[in-house]
Amino acid sequence: MAELTTIARPYAKAAFEYALGAQDVSEWASMLDFVAQAVSNDDVATIISNPSLSAEQKGEVLLKISEGQITDKVENFIKLLARNHRLQALPAIKGRFEVLKADYDKAVDVEVISATALNDEQLQRLTEKLTAKLGRKVNIQTQVDSSMIGGLVIKAGDMVIDGSVRGKLNKLSETLRA
Repeated sequence: MAELTTIARPYAKAAFEYALGAQDVSEWASMLDFVAQAVSNDDVATIISNPSLSAEQKGEVLLKISEGQITDKVENFIKLLARNHRLQALPAIKGRFEVLKADYDKAVDVEVISATALNDEQLQRLTEKLTAKLGRKVNIQTQVDSSMIGGLVIKAGDMVIDGSVRGKLNKLSETLRA
């Protein structure tokens, strides 16, 4: 996994810089998502890992699947990846590209887990507070975990804010044991 991330980093950076210069970042993100999903398909992954096929043949398979879904520039990018035997890194490249895009957009994806569904007013207030705290545009994805007693768990990148009742009880328990 770490190896694919290392391989993906320069390709994602180059693709992002090109897309930024061409003012096509969102379109590139969408196309990279499409080809990354294709590569993640079990049948396509089997073809890409087949040692009896040449790098060009593997690239052509992916291009045939992506026909009509990608531009000539992304097609050239895929050909480059195929020549360098890096097609299997496409999901990691797409992931790194998304990180670069979010950083450029000054946006962050936030996962909010709650015991019950949040209403629109609660989501709006939470969005405002997180935007102010993080200094970025916040894209909230909510999830309901009925096993929680109450409160919220908020995950934004490496940061986790555990405001759940269970989390507070665990913290209290640790404090009492110390």
